[in-house]
Amino acid sequence: MATPKKRTGKASQATRRANWKGSIPATTVCPNCKAVILTHTVCPECGYYKNGFASNKKTEIKEEAKTEVKAETKVEEKVETKSVEENEVKAETETKTTKTRKPRTTKSTTAATKTKKTTKAKEDKKEEEKAE
Repeated sequence: MATPKKRTGKASQATRRANWKGSIPATTVCPNCKAVILTHTVCPECGYYKNGFASNKKTEIKEEAKTEVKAETKVEEKVETKSVEENEVKAETETKTTKTRKPRTTKSTTAATKTKKTTKAKEDKKEEEKAE
């Protein structure tokens, strides 16, 4: 296999790749349901192809709708039970006393308190010396 003698530059590479373009797929309208579909494919909406139905899309859609309704009712029941459980948990936590934590101290606040302590200590020493 041949190997290149020199590296291909960015401009040459970009101009070569600029000629490779994608095309927009051809679409048509389904004669049965008037949905926009790709050419030479079965309609995803109704299952129609050329002169007849290629799949039982309508019956599948009805079955899916039934299962979705059943699933929605189950979800609603779960949500109701969860909300009842959450209310019970909230009531329990409200009855318990909560512990309060000390606020976090930052470096600036700790440095300020240290300087205050040291200045107080110096003042106390000076007062003791004056008293003696």
